[in-house]
Amino acid sequence: MDEWWLVFVPDPERWGPLPEEGVLGVRDLPAAVAAVGLQPGDPVFVRPDFVVDPELLEFVLSPEFHPLERETRRNYALDIRLLLTWLWRRGIPWRQATEADLRAYREFRCDSPLNPSRISGAKWDREASAFTRLYRWAKVTPLPVDSKRRTDRAADARSSRVSWLTPRTWGLWQDVGLRGLGPDGTPVPVWDARTELRNTSFVGFTLSSGLRRQESGAMLTFEVPSRPLRSDRYCHGQMARALSRSKRDRTFYASVDSLRQVSAYAESERAWAVERAQAQGRYEKLPLMRLITKVTMGLTPTVHWVDRDGVQGRYDLNLLDWRERQWLFVEGPQGPEPAWLWLTEQGMPMLPDRWNTVFRQANQRCEKALLTPQERETPRLLRVAEIRGRVPYATPHSMRHSMALYMLILLNELMGKKYGLTAADRRDFAQLYGDPWWLVKTLLGHKDVETTKEHYLRPVMHLQLESILAFDAEDEHDETDETDETKDLNGLFARLARENSGIQDIEVLVDVLPAAEAS
Repeated sequence: MDEWWLVFVPDPERWGPLPEEGVLGVRDLPAAVAAVGLQPGDPVFVRPDFVVDPELLEFVLSPEFHPLERETRRNYALDIRLLLTWLWRRGIPWRQATEADLRAYREFRCDSPLNPSRISGAKWDREASAFTRLYRWAKVTPLPVDSKRRTDRAADARSSRVSWLTPRTWGLWQDVGLRGLGPDGTPVPVWDARTELRNTSFVGFTLSSGLRRQESGAMLTFEVPSRPLRSDRYCHGQMARALSRSKRDRTFYASVDSLRQVSAYAESERAWAVERAQAQGRYEKLPLMRLITKVTMGLTPTVHWVDRDGVQGRYDLNLLDWRERQWLFVEGPQGPEPAWLWLTEQGMPMLPDRWNTVFRQANQRCEKALLTPQERETPRLLRVAEIRGRVPYATPHSMRHSMALYMLILLNELMGKKYGLTAADRRDFAQLYGDPWWLVKTLLGHKDVETTKEHYLRPVMHLQLESILAFDAEDEHDETDETDETKDLNGLFARLARENSGIQDIEVLVDVLPAAEAS
């Protein structure tokens, strides 16, 4: 064997039954792992000779690695494992790797035609950060790779996760991918709608609020916004800092329509899933349950609970991460039920990463419904752009990008149309209250407006307000010359989709469904 292995410490409730005689001579493996200092999610590097590497175990427990976010630790460990395997196969101890070795590895990862799975510049930059952290901890000099060196960073680093769908394209994607409508707009005979309301509610709520997958996916039932603003069109809620990437709590907004969908889901699909789980005794079998006794609000919202052994505890709601939230239960009409909002069919918390599967299956349904049998036979990687353009494609993060694009266009439209502002008036308004870019930045919770422009709205960052709204000098003197396309938000989105790559709109999709045109 010439491959390094990774083992991740499981969460307390996921150890499963262990043999009474112990594992590898250890009677109580969870206690032994905890005694070493390892926590759930920590990686353990195993050499190709099936021996745990003691040096890398020290690295995992070190201040340079252990304080990182759990997902970051996981990603870095996976990156390091690949480098360790590559070096091992060449007979190079990882501590003795040189700059030339790392350059060769980078060339293989990014450019070599012999590598069937080459990576992007953005992915390499993440790997370089992981390697830099490892070699700095090991005090290897000179550093074989340094993410701060310009030559060790990719010049073409761009996020590959960015995609935008216009509102009506989201309607088409949901109708076909999540509601099971066929090409003629009618439900397919074999459609299984057991989780349809949950999935469409999640998309509607997340698309409306612009929350990240983890932020929306780990929400508790009592955190769903319920206070409408004066317009009665939006409600505002508070996002816990432990769920956010910036680790700062912030206010978010969700439309009343999307919240009605969430309420309908909670009263139907969710209630049925809970009832089935209670009847089957699923919750009673859980190794860890914290029953919420009260939630005190105020400057520091606090959750109070009691566990199965009667031990009482409490913690700041803002500091509860998504893993701790899945252990929280509330007393329902028929007994304890999860406080977690989104549940599986089995009545258990649906963990955030499982939404990726929902989106992937929806994308596949769109392909099946909108492509011909001959087109579907062509492997995805070999399909020409014309065929790929026949179907909408979405990811959980697409909702956040799409919300940003929609709000930018809408805010520009309101500023220019509702208030009847001239170009000079708009400049003065922006100086007083902030321009639409700043407002969208605030809604997304970004620290810097340049992040909003560069990573979320790159297709339109170069456009001025007048360009987005198709205003020119003649329009300002004679508003009757405005085209119907400028007056119509759908027309604006369609024009942007024609002029910029990455924005998906049904008007530029090939052979769009007649039913989608009307939505």
